[in-house]
Amino acid sequence: MAAPAPVTTAGATRWHRRRPAAWVHPAFRRLTLAWLFTNLADSALYLMVAVWVKELSGSDGAAAMVFVMLGLPAIIAPVLGQVADRFSRRRLLVVSNVLVAGVVATLVLVDSASWLWLLYTVIVVYGAMGYLSAAAQAGLVRDILPDEHLASGNGLLTSVDQALRLISPVLGTGLYALVGPRSVVALTVVCFLLTALALMTLKVVESPPEPASERGGYLHEVSAGFRHLVRTPGLGRLTLLLGLVCAATGLVNAAVFPALEQGLGLPASALGALVSMQGIGAVTGGLSSAWAIGRWGEARTFAAGAGLLALGFLPVLGTSTVLVGVGLVVLGFGVTWAVVAFMVLRQRLTPPRLQGRTNAAANVAVNLPQTATTAVAAAVLAVVDYRILVAVTVVATAIAALAALRRTPEPKVATDQAGEPTVPG
Repeated sequence: MAAPAPVTTAGATRWHRRRPAAWVHPAFRRLTLAWLFTNLADSALYLMVAVWVKELSGSDGAAAMVFVMLGLPAIIAPVLGQVADRFSRRRLLVVSNVLVAGVVATLVLVDSASWLWLLYTVIVVYGAMGYLSAAAQAGLVRDILPDEHLASGNGLLTSVDQALRLISPVLGTGLYALVGPRSVVALTVVCFLLTALALMTLKVVESPPEPASERGGYLHEVSAGFRHLVRTPGLGRLTLLLGLVCAATGLVNAAVFPALEQGLGLPASALGALVSMQGIGAVTGGLSSAWAIGRWGEARTFAAGAGLLALGFLPVLGTSTVLVGVGLVVLGFGVTWAVVAFMVLRQRLTPPRLQGRTNAAANVAVNLPQTATTAVAAAVLAVVDYRILVAVTVVATAIAALAALRRTPEPKVATDQAGEPTVPG
């Protein structure tokens, strides 16, 4: 008797061969669903708030301060990382998404420039919950995926994040222009609640926290992530270079509205459409990052990404909307390679029980410089041409790309006699 024909279609078979390796893990698939809802809300909200502040106040500096407020909670990121390593990461993610939905809902009260304080306050709280969620998710990804699937998983999550830049900014700013800001607030609240619902059904065996006897004093526990970054040579160097790249891009965060209005002759609401162009390159970058890391390693993939990032910023010095769009595609591809390479190296060289604190320490190292440069740039916009800020960004990013090419002996995660990874003392 002949064997029965396979029930899978040709298309399904091709998908099985080509799907990301991390997709075989059911918990990762559920985490990806939650990540989709989170990023749909995220991309729609913060750009819309910046445009909202710009139109309420008429000030480029006030609009740039939205990005400053978003990064300000990096100051307490180590504490949030310690919380993520102490408790169930899945439960923390559920609670934080419900909490941020409630906080964002208060934006329905804003109806004039006198409410700017509430807009800024919500963005600060929103940013803090983002750091907590990032620390908790870093630990979950490490618990769900083996080393060989980290690049695939991080690449896919980054692709989802960046793909939504094709939809969310246009959706957010479009709803803002057509219906008003409250429609974007409602969309964001619903998405965060759907994220919490998806995470409630995620099944994962989480790595246990450190026993109380091994934690040491509170400051010792909170600072463990920083010590791990410093004592891991390849990881410490890449953290420093990513911090340089983010500090440089902070200048562009402040220059974005002058570049739109003075350079391209476009209204502030055009920001959403242009940022969507970045998503085109970023999706491709995310899907190809595992291939690049497997072929070249994390450091060289980071260098290639930073170099493309520098090239992508160059057209902002001119006045061609078409060239700026092309540059944003290149920029999206490059930044995704650089970020995924760093994430994979950090997760791979960090013990599971230290993932939250190391993620938080890295966020401090890369986001505080960006927040500081954005604040400084916003303050000097009145006397400094925005093109100077963009030029500095290009040069600094190119320097980081070249520095990343220097070879460093790759460290291994230390283990104790039982084979368990050790935490830096």
